[in-house]
Amino acid sequence: MSRANEPLFQELSLPEKLQRLRLTFGNSSDLVTRELAPDPAGYTPAAIIYMDGIVNILSVNEIVDSLLQMTYQVDPDAERSAPEWRQLLSRVPIPSGHIRNLTNVPDIEMAILSGETVMLLEHSDEYIAIDTIGGEKRTVGEPSTETVVRGPREGFTENLRTNAALVRRKIKDTNLWLETRRIGRITKTDVGIMFLNGIAQDSVVQEIRARLDRIDIDAVLESGYIEEMIQDEATSVFPTMTSSERPDTIAANLLEGRVAIFVDGTPFVLLAPVLFIQFFQAAEDYYNRFNFSVIRLLRLFSFMIALLGPALYIALTTFHQEAIPTQLLISLAAQREGVPFPAFVEALIMEITFEILREAGVRMPRAIGQAVSIVGALVLGDAAVQAGLVSPAMVIVVSLTAISNFVIPAYDLALSVRLLRFVFMMLAASFGLFGISVGMIALVVHLCSLRSFGVPFMAPMAPLSLAGLKDSLIRFPFWRLHKRPRFLSPNNRVREHSSGPRKPSSRK
Repeated sequence: MSRANEPLFQELSLPEKLQRLRLTFGNSSDLVTRELAPDPAGYTPAAIIYMDGIVNILSVNEIVDSLLQMTYQVDPDAERSAPEWRQLLSRVPIPSGHIRNLTNVPDIEMAILSGETVMLLEHSDEYIAIDTIGGEKRTVGEPSTETVVRGPREGFTENLRTNAALVRRKIKDTNLWLETRRIGRITKTDVGIMFLNGIAQDSVVQEIRARLDRIDIDAVLESGYIEEMIQDEATSVFPTMTSSERPDTIAANLLEGRVAIFVDGTPFVLLAPVLFIQFFQAAEDYYNRFNFSVIRLLRLFSFMIALLGPALYIALTTFHQEAIPTQLLISLAAQREGVPFPAFVEALIMEITFEILREAGVRMPRAIGQAVSIVGALVLGDAAVQAGLVSPAMVIVVSLTAISNFVIPAYDLALSVRLLRFVFMMLAASFGLFGISVGMIALVVHLCSLRSFGVPFMAPMAPLSLAGLKDSLIRFPFWRLHKRPRFLSPNNRVREHSSGPRKPSSRK
């Protein structure tokens, strides 16, 4: 018999049931059992069992108080004369909004491990799970990775219920559906799928369900586990899913037809499907006037600098000196006069040094991490120039490249750029501008071949969609964004019904 169908402990007294459960959990010290012994009048004894630290202790104490006031009489002439637990609970005012009957042993174990309190009765074979989920958890605070000057200051926490509630506070619609499932043989992590029924494509929702159901793994500790298991192209350096810890960002994407995936234990919520241009969009683009959305062009320009900055410097100084103005070429030659390394090795040393400093700043305590990164970069850069290991121009190029990399709003895409930068540096050192051109062609072809849950990754540019371009490189005014993108929500496209702002009538 499988454990899923394992029956409850039959023909056991209440102390024997409690002992069996204690043995199941290895007599763990945080497993709490409280027996309510019968008094001389012969009232029904009961007991509760719960896991300390993941329950709301105030709710547990209220349950105990209610059980102590219980006035249910047992018939001494019958062994199992207790009525159904629903009748018992109608007499006992247990202050809980979620009470259910358990039918097998695995359900009892999962209820205890989930933070519920399980109630046992002496003269009943039924077990009752009462919702007392609680414990210590982080409160809602400002997101640390997606900061804005103007916009909401609330961010997701590590609790799935809290995160779903934050989104529901922004989208008050009955079509906002949430489906949950448990993934992970050992961790049994709660994973939720949230989407707007009628707006999200049914095929995309069904595909996400199917991919999640195919996951068979021992542990899911963060949303990155889920992302790597269900994304389209696992070998590509570009992410075909994205994540956010801002409820307003998730709500906006749900309204466009995307699907959000919540994972209990992490504040980062996954989104699918995603587009390449979406990684250059920030929440603040929609809170400021549309005129300022041209800042996205600056982000794209920074993306190109972060990707090709060192490679272009290597190609020009190594193969194409004729393309450099004469005065600048003389200055660069004077700076490199005492440098013993070629431009590629020089750039490689500086890039690896900066990556080490950045990684050290991230891993060190926050109080000293930034100071170490800044001081280390200044000291090492100045010392390298003074020692003649690198030229001042290379320090400028690497510094500008690093700063441009921080301009990219999406951290996932910034990681991809950091990796591809070294590839283009090698192409530039081997073939010059020709190698960079071939690398860019291969990169564009690869991007156009990617799909995110059936949606072209480079839409609305490839394939071209004029309506989708209204919210790509720049954002048009809200009254011009009449329809949702066709590739995200083909069935329910209308989202804007107004015709634009009206000028006030003149006053006499």
